[in-house]
Amino acid sequence: MNKILVIIKREYLSRVKKRSFIIMTILGPILMAALMIGPAVVAMMSSSKYEVAIVDDTHMFYDQFTPTQSTTYTRLETGIDSALELMKGGKFDAVLHIPEVAFQAPASLRLFSLKSINYSAKAHMESVLKHQYESLKLTKAGIDPEVLMAIETRITINAVRIEKDGVERSDYPEVSMGLGFVSGLLIYMFIFLFGSQVQRGVLEEKTSRIVEIIVSSVKPFQLMMGKIVGVGLVGLTQFLIWVVLTFAIVGGVRSAFPEAFQFTSAEEIYVSASQSLNAEELQKQMETVQMQNTTAGQIMEGLAAINFPVVILAFLFYFLAGYLLYAALFAAIGSAVDSEADTQQFMLPVTIPLLFSIIVAQMVIQDPSGPMAYWLSIIPLTSPVIMMIRIPFGVPYLDLAISAVLLIAGFIFTTWLAGKIYRTGILMYGKKITYAELWKWIRYR
Repeated sequence: MNKILVIIKREYLSRVKKRSFIIMTILGPILMAALMIGPAVVAMMSSSKYEVAIVDDTHMFYDQFTPTQSTTYTRLETGIDSALELMKGGKFDAVLHIPEVAFQAPASLRLFSLKSINYSAKAHMESVLKHQYESLKLTKAGIDPEVLMAIETRITINAVRIEKDGVERSDYPEVSMGLGFVSGLLIYMFIFLFGSQVQRGVLEEKTSRIVEIIVSSVKPFQLMMGKIVGVGLVGLTQFLIWVVLTFAIVGGVRSAFPEAFQFTSAEEIYVSASQSLNAEELQKQMETVQMQNTTAGQIMEGLAAINFPVVILAFLFYFLAGYLLYAALFAAIGSAVDSEADTQQFMLPVTIPLLFSIIVAQMVIQDPSGPMAYWLSIIPLTSPVIMMIRIPFGVPYLDLAISAVLLIAGFIFTTWLAGKIYRTGILMYGKKITYAELWKWIRYR
């Protein structure tokens, strides 16, 4: 046991002292925090107004353009040439020209700018003109536009999850989808990254013949387990640092810019407003809240609704168990071959389950409780990725227990299998390895 601890210590310290480990440990939380607070930062950076001048030769559309949070409109009575000169002088960012024939020929509408056109402003102008064109056409046909406007209704369904204790909580499936996919992708990346480190480490020691000296003091199985556990602890250390720094960064930004994370749950408004049974007041308050809520605030609210202790603990377990399962196979491959090129024929069968998990991730997200999602989250070779995709949506504890037991059994089996290959392959040189040869090694006593 002491020899395994020495190997673990060596593998761990040699990797955490590397510059690449330190850089990724710092960059990781920044990138993860950016996913959460990015919308708020973008909103603050894009707070400047996009100024548009309108030259309407028809005098039919001036009053239809109202300012938005990012765009202002200025009415000009001058001709288009004078308006363009003002824009070139820096007074406006863009000029919208509505010629006299615009009603008969909508294709004659033009938006001039010296720089790239602001997409959101262009989309808003197109929406305004579209509704106004439709209204004018309805009036010309003798149909009252007000009737059609009264029929148009914006539908927003507020998702509510009823907990086991009967408490109703707002649910945000979009956030669960994003968190599930990111968690599954991280598991996939971590297993590949640290599993391949084990394989390269074994291969380097074998090709340099250092392993011949090492195995004179320790058993091959002890050496393999020491390398696997040591590299796994490196990944665990990096992940824990990521979690702490990510929460610290997000918490600091939220404290510094609370207005960028403004959010009021629709469920709170519904409960308070429905007590008076005033439908118009309820609708008014709902619309006001939806206008004031920020995208970053909605993301934070959605994340708050997720049971993060369960997600983090599940991530730690599925990363470690999944890593141990695959790292043992990677170590066996590294011990069986003599060069990096020879690993390809053995890598494909090992990595297919992981690749398949990422390929079907979108289908699992769309139906996280379906039979395909259930069975893939139970099978050990795919459960680390698929179960992490399902967990943010809520998974029955029985499913978690079955998946965990089978995954533990899976990595015990793969470790035993890899140990059989490792003890023979680590000292085998110059021989072309085939699957038949590997089967002989496994059967050796």
